[in-house]
Amino acid sequence: MPRNVPAPAGALDLRPLSARSVVLSVLLGTHPPELAARELVLLVEGFGVGGSTLRAALSRMVAAGDLRRTDAGYRLSDRLLDRQRRQDDAVRPRTRAWDGDWEMAVVTATGRGPAERAALRARLTGLRLAELREGVWLRPANLTRDLPADLGEVIQRYTSRPDRPARELAASLWPLDAWSGTARELLAHIAGADRPADRLTAFAAVVRHLLADPVLPPELLPAGWPGGELRAAYAAYRLELTGEVRARVHGT
Repeated sequence: MPRNVPAPAGALDLRPLSARSVVLSVLLGTHPPELAARELVLLVEGFGVGGSTLRAALSRMVAAGDLRRTDAGYRLSDRLLDRQRRQDDAVRPRTRAWDGDWEMAVVTATGRGPAERAALRARLTGLRLAELREGVWLRPANLTRDLPADLGEVIQRYTSRPDRPARELAASLWPLDAWSGTARELLAHIAGADRPADRLTAFAAVVRHLLADPVLPPELLPAGWPGGELRAAYAAYRLELTGEVRARVHGT
């Protein structure tokens, strides 16, 4: 069984909207990630969030370090700018032609507690590596990216050519059928979501699901892989949301 398992098909990760989640969803999809207070008030009204609720949420988010208050309005904090970069990479992954090589990361640090081990696992999973066995992580070398420099303190990196057939190995590392099934359920769900709040909730789930896409070379994917279709749907929604911001702010 693959070790890197997302939410199973049939269990869409649809989370109720709060004022905080509305603000973050909007700013994470906005470039640059900054909006005036008036723009935020006008925008979130369309998602059922009142002005007083928004103002309280903004104060809490600034205090928590989610947002920075600027002369122009509110901007994502540096911590959440990193989250936006990860989200952007999920929507538009940077890939290169695959020549058969695999990335291998071997955990070499010892003496770490459970929390540290869990945090490292989460980081490596977020980098689209998959755990072959405890401490040994793999993926096809088709991504154009550098791993964070501080990971060099706890892992050693190698380039490998496993003897096992590549398609078979990929299928053992990632639950490709489960990911594909959930993606298709999300596509069906967003096609029937008409209310602005329902669409924002659905596309927030789309982004979370794209973050779990292993972004494998096409030759290792099952037929009919829906990753590109899901990304195109989100890109269209981002334009839709941008138009909503402009329409509400400028009254057009």
